Amino acid sequence: MTKMAGKRLTSEEIVARLRQVEVLSSQGKTVAEAVRAIGVTEVTYYRWRKEYGGLKGDQVKRLKELEAENARLRRAVSDLTLDKMILAEAARGNY
Repeated sequence: MTKMAGKRLTSEEIVARLRQVEVLSSQGKTVAEAVRAIGVTEVTYYRWRKEYGGLKGDQVKRLKELEAENARLRRAVSDLTLDKMILAEAARGNY
């Protein structure tokens, strides 16, 4: 068993680990044994499976890109909304 204290895996690495558990499970190992073999806890495995289950490596990369773009756009909208509110206050003479 490998310890990975503090190491963050990339999305592609996580998908590869999930595939590895699938292979080990199909070879007759229990999920608990397969999860131990990849060096994570069962809680981590199920969290990863919830987030990345069914995705392929390129899809995960695209998902992360879209999430980053979405966050950037949300910040832009909130900045513009704040600017609009400030201008509305100034136009009403409430400085």
